Amino acid sequence: MSSLEGKTIVVTGAAGGIGSQVSRLLCQAGARVVGIDRADCPACDATIVADLSDETAMASLVQRMTDDCPDILVNIAGMMRFGLHESQPIDALSLCYRINLLVPAVLARAVAGPMRARGSGQIVNIGSVLGAIPYPWFAAYSSSKAGLAALSQGLRREMMGSGVQVTHINPRAARTAFNSREVNRFLELTGMKADAPEWVAHRIVAAIEQRRATVSIGVMERVYAALNAISPAIIDFGLAGQIRKARAVF
Repeated sequence: MSSLEGKTIVVTGAAGGIGSQVSRLLCQAGARVVGIDRADCPACDATIVADLSDETAMASLVQRMTDDCPDILVNIAGMMRFGLHESQPIDALSLCYRINLLVPAVLARAVAGPMRARGSGQIVNIGSVLGAIPYPWFAAYSSSKAGLAALSQGLRREMMGSGVQVTHINPRAARTAFNSREVNRFLELTGMKADAPEWVAHRIVAAIEQRRATVSIGVMERVYAALNAISPAIIDFGLAGQIRKARAVF
């Protein structure tokens, strides 16, 4: 029997390429899955249709999650921004930081107290390797995901000894509609690997079941992330060739 049997799990972005696969696997593990998205979530047992960019919708979600706290919250919903940072519209930057960082922080705040009070629960934040290895042309996306990593680590330390686990997972790029044509072209030019969404979903669900603290997908990605933390200049040198190729196109 799965450790998720009978659990109520709320998944944001549950209609998306990764979210739908994760929701399907959680249901197969015996959980009751409630999806939050702007559209219906066919892979879930129930759907809350909500626009996470809307203040009224967020206030309603916060109240609902506080009053009826799930066993597990999985923050998958995300927003990609690609291109030179100087070309990004201010409203697009605001939306990127809101969806990728503010929304997970607000929803985690809503469930943290009730979970602590009952002595059990899990908050799962889906980040990105680009949060640990900030890439050019992804400045806003990378920095928002880096913030999510810090949120997860800080919250996990707050929750020590409470029975509540905070899990942070860093996937690589996945082959979903989340990537625009320009992003896919960038991946091709730079040789960055994109994983099948089903494979990524299996890794995410395994991390949830095992109540892991931090999971980064990809051996070399973990090496590069460690190098970037220790000596960013090494990564600067390693990315120089990719940057030259990208500049010729973008």
